[in-house]
Amino acid sequence: MRELFASVDLGGTKIAAAIAGADGEILAEGRIATNSHEGPAGVLPRIAGLVADLSARLGAQPVAAGMGVPGLIDVRAGVTRFLPNLPSQWRGVPVGQTLSTALGCPVFLLNDARMATLGEFTFGRGRSVDTMIFLTIGTGIGGGVIVDRKLRLGPLGAAGELGHQTIQRDGPLCGCGNRGCLEALASGPALVGEGVRLLLSGLAPVLFEMVSGNAGAVTPKEMGAAARAGDAAVREAIARTATWLGIGIANMVTALHPDMVVLGGSVAALDDLLLEPVRETVKERVRMFPVQDVCIERSLLEDRAGLLGGIALAAAKAHEPALVSQSF
Repeated sequence: MRELFASVDLGGTKIAAAIAGADGEILAEGRIATNSHEGPAGVLPRIAGLVADLSARLGAQPVAAGMGVPGLIDVRAGVTRFLPNLPSQWRGVPVGQTLSTALGCPVFLLNDARMATLGEFTFGRGRSVDTMIFLTIGTGIGGGVIVDRKLRLGPLGAAGELGHQTIQRDGPLCGCGNRGCLEALASGPALVGEGVRLLLSGLAPVLFEMVSGNAGAVTPKEMGAAARAGDAAVREAIARTATWLGIGIANMVTALHPDMVVLGGSVAALDDLLLEPVRETVKERVRMFPVQDVCIERSLLEDRAGLLGGIALAAAKAHEPALVSQSF
């Protein structure tokens, strides 16, 4: 009988869940609102209910589950330590054990960006490589690192926080408390902030028309459309964001010389407007060795990377524990 695995992607506003085989073929999928104001006591039973509903639809139970969590966790204990964007920050919550009891199968936790990295490596661009860097560029910049076909976690499961490398010594304040982080310079909000400035300054007429002058409607997607339609200043703003990203990626390429760098998230959807200047910047900045063999590509899985990462984690824990490298 075919083994099935469950995956949960916990977000600040929505929860996605899926059940799939070890090959990543999703057989059932669903989404519900997080309603994070309810706290763990309210959210966890609804997660269990969502997975149970999917299992009932298939008439089969998962043998294990993986769950992506937006913050710091104790990977070994399955306990959340600090989820900065959820009320109460879920400090010391035994999420793994609570859901394991409710679902009748082991539940394994991983930071959501690392989970997306595992998904992209297992089922996306990374299937043919040994070493890969993954960045998800949206509200923040998260990431993960695969070295010799193993996901590097470190002692706290926090290895791979690529968005919090310092790029500009006295740069803008980042949410982590540091200044000049890649996230503060090149995340979705940083790009949108520049788009709003251009719009209000009269320097982005196409963008102004697209959003009817509503600065609150500016998104990376709208900026990409405006750049393609002729807003030169918006195109330049995207190129500057790409340059910051390229510098951060060049740092990682110099340190690891990966086979591939994969970009996911809403900003990566800018595609060639972002990717081409990123590639050029990496070529300019990495001087110690040739980088033409380092592929820099957009995610194949996009917003499903995290869900598929949960499937990969559950299957790995059941059958291939060496896939995930921990330093405990």
